[in-house]
Amino acid sequence: MLKRGLIMDNTVLSQDKLHEECGVFGIYSLNEEEVAHDIYYGLISLQHRGQESAGIAVSDTSGEMGNLRLKKDMGLVNEVFNEEDLNHLSGNIGVGHVRYSTTGGSKAVNAQPIAMNYIKGSLALVHNGNIVNAPELKEEQMNRGLAHYTTSDTEVIAYEVIGERVKTGTIEGAVKNAAAKLRGGYALVVMSPRKLIGIRDPFGIKPLILGKKSDSYIFASESAAITAVGGEIIRDVEPGEMIAITKEGIASDRSMCQEKRAHCIFEYIYFARNDSVMDGIEIHDARVNAGRALARKAKVDADIVVGVPDSGIAAAEGYALESGIPFAIAFHKNSYIGRSFIKPTDKERQTAVHMKLSVLNNVVQDKNIVIIDDSIVRGTTMRQLIEMLRNAGAKSVHVRISSPPFLYPCYYGTDVPTSKQLIASQHSTEDVRVNIGADSLEYLSVEDFTTMVGDLPLCTACFTNDYPV
Repeated sequence: MLKRGLIMDNTVLSQDKLHEECGVFGIYSLNEEEVAHDIYYGLISLQHRGQESAGIAVSDTSGEMGNLRLKKDMGLVNEVFNEEDLNHLSGNIGVGHVRYSTTGGSKAVNAQPIAMNYIKGSLALVHNGNIVNAPELKEEQMNRGLAHYTTSDTEVIAYEVIGERVKTGTIEGAVKNAAAKLRGGYALVVMSPRKLIGIRDPFGIKPLILGKKSDSYIFASESAAITAVGGEIIRDVEPGEMIAITKEGIASDRSMCQEKRAHCIFEYIYFARNDSVMDGIEIHDARVNAGRALARKAKVDADIVVGVPDSGIAAAEGYALESGIPFAIAFHKNSYIGRSFIKPTDKERQTAVHMKLSVLNNVVQDKNIVIIDDSIVRGTTMRQLIEMLRNAGAKSVHVRISSPPFLYPCYYGTDVPTSKQLIASQHSTEDVRVNIGADSLEYLSVEDFTTMVGDLPLCTACFTNDYPV
């Protein structure tokens, strides 16, 4: 049992949340300024999208062909790179990556960027997403002698680009031809010695933003990473669009664009930073609107509304605004926690002194509470949070979730586990309520997504079993 005032281990929160696979960043300084520090700070701003590994590759467009410099390793961005590393990564064009593994495993060999030399030059590639037909492409590559062994979707993509580059006259043509073979959700940024190319899957499942800083052009998974380095947003890369940055400027190819689109709803529910904008949607506003929709659908008599840090705060604000129930901060989050999940044994993880959340007892004592979070995956986190609130003196705890029940796995680069691991897939809402120890439990409905994002076409397969690819 969690005792009164006890705080929660970071492991619990980490294991019961959905994770995005990656964050990508690319920059080309046309006036030949160094870019490694901008990539570093861009990756810091994307750290929430992946905490397992980080990498940067740079090149100098004014130098000799093939002068590519690369560093990548397991760990957070500020653990992988120091000032000496950034000074060594000299060049005016580069790409960077943060990774959370959903395919390929959590291994240093799978860290990105993927950098390769080949007969016509060199390239470095970063990728966010998951390629559904990667096994078939990998088998074909091995049969052609193009690749003998690949460990990740990203390597499969890189070998496809190299194979096409040998046949085509430009790197742009090679990237487009390779992308045309891919099935799934992806955002790619490819660096050649003289060009930076960004391309997004035709459904728009994965985000990619184009920005500008002085004479530099930037690609990033989120707008927040562009503004963090002092840049300004130009626009979203269109689903299916390829944009090439060269000394001559920007060139757009929309030949892969299509009418059907399916943007990942979970970018708006949870993945993206609160201060980001994607496809014209303010992320914070979308989450507040989800909370408002929850209050209209499932209001309950209560004294305060609280959000689970950080994922439920904005929706809790919306619920409070719509219901008229006061919003309160019930949890203190320690932002300086070490990553306890990297400890080598389960026992060490469970007994680690690093803790994540504690309850503000005076806020919740003798209160009827509505607690908001973005999702329930396995149920372990919410169950322990409710127990913590009750141990701190809460009279009742009513749970409201700003997404529908998770019923199906995701194949596009989100680590939604198999349906057997999704508590809502195996149990009724009432059974889940009993399991987590809540006084009541209500979810957002799929129909309420229009309140969040208007008429933006969405991928909702993890809720509906309707897969776009």
